[in-house]
Amino acid sequence: MFETDGYVIFRDVIDQDLIKEVNDHVEWLQARHPDVRPEQLGHTYLRDDPFWVRLVSDDRLVDIAEKFVGPDIALFASHYISKPPYSGQPVLWHQDAAFWPLDPMEVVTLWLAVDHSTPENGCVRVIPGSHRSDVLRMRDNTDVESVLGKEIAVEVDEAQAVDMVLAPGDVEVHHPNIVHGSNANTSPKRRCGLTIRYIPTSTRITDPETPYASAFHLRGEPGVNSYQPRPQYVEGKHFPFRGA
Repeated sequence: MFETDGYVIFRDVIDQDLIKEVNDHVEWLQARHPDVRPEQLGHTYLRDDPFWVRLVSDDRLVDIAEKFVGPDIALFASHYISKPPYSGQPVLWHQDAAFWPLDPMEVVTLWLAVDHSTPENGCVRVIPGSHRSDVLRMRDNTDVESVLGKEIAVEVDEAQAVDMVLAPGDVEVHHPNIVHGSNANTSPKRRCGLTIRYIPTSTRITDPETPYASAFHLRGEPGVNSYQPRPQYVEGKHFPFRGA
């Protein structure tokens, strides 16, 4: 499925007790960063967040990543895209590989559903098989208020799109070249997901910031990058969680 279509879904990966903590974490982050849109709770906030590091290090997620990138694994980036009811922004059609400072572009995205994700509240949509094409040019789009502010510079046949309908705890996995996006959330229900980008440690992060804000060594040999130290939990400073 992944080879032919560029994506695959794993059901019931994360238990509902941890999903509840993730929900609380999103609310905690929004309270700490009230000036940041909830679709933009991105990787720079991860560096000093023990719960976030604990979450992306969860063996159930890293075991899935290992199927795609091998046993030597690092985190490249992670990002909550939480679309609020009625006003959640769309993500215009794009390929992830167009944005990322990685060489080679060996990376896999795990999209962890925090909420039920449906066509009504703006679930991810993919164009199956589009990962087999090259990385195409992006263009700015300021006509629509969107998460990225950019879109792929070709017409996308939306009739080919498949909706990623997910329940909390499900994980959708996709290739960096697949064309994907999501509609605005005009429903009364929030749509939150956590993107997690795992790389083999042989993939170099070429961003001038070293170590990259969200570069964490997770498993196996450390490879070619330098990494952030794991943040130590401080009561009263960090989000409280089980095992903190």
